[in-house]
Amino acid sequence: MYSLISLAATLLGLSTGIIAAPASTFNFSTNLKGFSQPVLSYSAGGKAVCISGNVAVKASASNTKLNLSNPGNQYTATEAFVEYFQTNSTLPSSVNIGTTTVSGTYNINSKLCYPKSNSTASTIQFLIHGINFDKLYWDISGLSYLDAAAAAGHATFSFDRLGTGASDHPDPIQVVQSALQVEIAHQLIQSLRSGAVGGVSWQNIVGVGHSYGSIQSVGLAAQYPKDLDAIILQGFTLDGSSVPATIAAFNPTIASQNDPTRFGFLPSGYQVVNSAVGDQTAFYRYPNFLPSTFNYLDSKKQTFTLGDFLTLTGPVTAAASFTGPVQIVNGENDFIFCASNCGYPSDLGAAVLPALFPAAAAGSRSYLVPGTGHGINAHTTAPKAYAQMLSFIESAGF
Repeated sequence: MYSLISLAATLLGLSTGIIAAPASTFNFSTNLKGFSQPVLSYSAGGKAVCISGNVAVKASASNTKLNLSNPGNQYTATEAFVEYFQTNSTLPSSVNIGTTTVSGTYNINSKLCYPKSNSTASTIQFLIHGINFDKLYWDISGLSYLDAAAAAGHATFSFDRLGTGASDHPDPIQVVQSALQVEIAHQLIQSLRSGAVGGVSWQNIVGVGHSYGSIQSVGLAAQYPKDLDAIILQGFTLDGSSVPATIAAFNPTIASQNDPTRFGFLPSGYQVVNSAVGDQTAFYRYPNFLPSTFNYLDSKKQTFTLGDFLTLTGPVTAAASFTGPVQIVNGENDFIFCASNCGYPSDLGAAVLPALFPAAAAGSRSYLVPGTGHGINAHTTAPKAYAQMLSFIESAGF
C-alpha cells in the first residue's frame, strides 16, 4: 500500500518518494495541515492539484429556536410547506420561539487546490455552494471553476456545507441553520488566514458564493467585514417573489424516502428536491446545458434541512463596514431569484450593491450570463461567467 507521500509522488508524476511540488505554493507535507485522512487528487480538468479531507471546525452560533420536530411522514412534511406559504400564514412566526446557542465541533469535508503549473499564487478563493449541491458544484467535469481559477493562478478552498456531502449531518432543525453555517465559514476563513488549515497564511481571500452560499457570504461581510478582501455572489438578488414557485418546483421530499441508498441514515428533517423535472425548473435553462451533465448532477443532488429553510434569509443584512469590491453574477434566466428574467425591469443583481454593500470599493459591478439559469456552473455558458469573475478579481488587484 502506498504511503500518502509516495501516492502524492505517483499522482504528480514524480520519480522520487519526496514531493517536489510543481508549484512552490504546493507542498504536500505542509498543506495537509488541519486535514484528517487527506486524499490527493487533481481537479476535473487537471489544472489544479488538491488535498481533500475532513477539517474539524469548532463553532458556536445563536441559532433560532424552532418549535418544530422532524416530520413523522411525507404528508406532515408537505403540509408544513403548504401552510408556510398560505396567504396570511402564521406558521413562520409561531415556529420561531426565540434563540438558542448551538456549539460543537463539526467535521467539514474540504478541498484545498493549488495551480499545478503556477509557483506564485498569492490569492485563494473561498467557495461556498448553494442548496441542491455540495462542493462538486465548483468542479463539474468540462465546466470546472477550480480549473478556471487555477489557470488564472489562484488557489481555491471549497467545502461541503454542514448537512451536505461528506460533512457531518447533525440535527436538521435546531443545529443545521444559517447562523451556524456562517460561523463555520468564518472559522474556516480564520484557519486559512492563520495557516491552521493548509499550512499557509493567506493574505488575500476572495469569497465566492452561489445562492444559499451567497446568502452566507453576505452574512460574513456583515458580521466579519475583514474576513474577505473581495466578494463574488452568484445566483443572488433581493427579489424573493419566486420563492413559493421554487418550493413548488422542489416539491420537497424526505431525503431518506427519496433515495434510501444515499440518505437512509438521515432523520426526516433532511429534504431533497423530489425529481429531475423540479431540478431543471429551478436550476437550469434549456438548451444551454448538456443532458449528461444534468443527469449526473441530478444523481448527485444534495440535501437541505428544515432548519436551513426556516432561517434561510437570516444572514441577509447590509454589510455597511465591508469596503472591498463586490461582483454580482446571475444567470439571465435565473428562476429562483429573478422569476427567469434578471434583466426586468432592470438588472436585479445591480440593485444588490447599493442596498447591501453601500461602502463597496470602486469597480464593484454586476453581470448577467446570457441564456443561463440559477445553477450557473452547470451550464455550457459557464465559461462566460468564469471569464467575467476572474477578470473582476484581476481588476481588483488579486
